[in-house]
Amino acid sequence: MGVNEMGPNTGVTLARRVFTVAGWYGLVTLVPLYFMESRVGRDFPPPITHPEHYYGFVGVALAWQVLFLIMARDPVRYRVVMIPATLEKLSWSAACIALYMQGRLSSVVLGTGLLDLILAVLFVASYRAIARTGR
Repeated sequence: MGVNEMGPNTGVTLARRVFTVAGWYGLVTLVPLYFMESRVGRDFPPPITHPEHYYGFVGVALAWQVLFLIMARDPVRYRVVMIPATLEKLSWSAACIALYMQGRLSSVVLGTGLLDLILAVLFVASYRAIARTGR
């Protein structure tokens, strides 16, 4: 089925799947960070000197994951929120790519940035697909 031949629910189904996967992936990867502050400081030196920034980042990122799961329930209603959701993914992926190119980021962390870049592309695809459903 081509892009112009999408059924009326294809865009909604895509968005539901994309945002459900994004939300659960984020929860699974971020919740453990609450218990790994010292390990993160050892594995990716230097040690964390401002824990409020670390926990603040984790908390804000977790809030977005919950929002993704809410969006997955009714993507048509929350279509406009896909714009800042995409910016959230792009801000992390762009920072990771730029820092990696400067030699300031490990390839492991770059991988998470690239996954977020893929999710950003899927968020845009979901946004556009819902527009094509005419809903």
